[in-house]
Amino acid sequence: MVLFLLLVIAVVILLYRNYKGQNISKYITDQVQAIYDRFAPYSYKVVREKTKQLGQEYTARQYLIQVIVMGGFAAIVTYMYFYNIIVSLIYVVVAVSFIPYLSFLRCKRVYSEFIFEQIQVYTTNVIMEFATTQSFVKSLEGVRDSGILEDPVLSDINHMIDMAYEEGSIDGAINFMSEKYPYYIVKNMHQLFLQITKEGAKDTGESLENMQLDIDTLVESVYRDRMDRATFHRKFLQYGIMLFLLVMLVQYMLGNESYIELIKATWVQIVLHFIIIFNSYYLLKGEKYYNENVGVE
Repeated sequence: MVLFLLLVIAVVILLYRNYKGQNISKYITDQVQAIYDRFAPYSYKVVREKTKQLGQEYTARQYLIQVIVMGGFAAIVTYMYFYNIIVSLIYVVVAVSFIPYLSFLRCKRVYSEFIFEQIQVYTTNVIMEFATTQSFVKSLEGVRDSGILEDPVLSDINHMIDMAYEEGSIDGAINFMSEKYPYYIVKNMHQLFLQITKEGAKDTGESLENMQLDIDTLVESVYRDRMDRATFHRKFLQYGIMLFLLVMLVQYMLGNESYIELIKATWVQIVLHFIIIFNSYYLLKGEKYYNENVGVE
């Protein structure tokens, strides 16, 4: 462990000597950012850009802290498992390399929450506008001009309006929006407007009111689900960390010297690697579940 700490100190000193006068952490994060921007998939760039616009993107300092925490945890745990610095360094590199994936998951969650809130605003205000205008296209124009929506939903509404005028019908526009945002509230609202338009219903007040109540109920359940997910996430991380520490408990029970003799056996090391890989996979699956499908009914 002492050798590992000396290696880290040596790397920091080397960076300082080569880039004296610059902020070392800023240099590191700038280089990592350049690599992310070059190789990140398009979907990651889109959701990350929106996360930045919403002011919820991590700062360089927060990312650096994440690197230190994950790398440090991986170093301590794996060294206590194998008492091998080389193996620990390999696991540290692997752990840090997953940070972009975790960032992508988090950005997807933020983006998904934003989209759902926009869809909530879209459905609610179209219903309110329709109660006054009795025209679906005019309702879309009213919501568009109100300034309460942002891209990409705003751009899609503009596209819907253009489609409706070009085709002389709302069918294509509704199909486009329903496929782009396959939420329960969107499909039901569009189905209601299709029915009203085609059947020429005159008294639509009660139907629109019932639809508004359905939207309110659904939104309430989605926000309740977010709180439940957050509570589950905290407990899940605590449980996952405890799984990594179980082998340390075995080591404490056997004694340090007996444990070191035990891990010299190849099959024991294979089992330890399997435990680490399985626990890591378990944590990643939990993170994926927590960050994906937010707001989907």
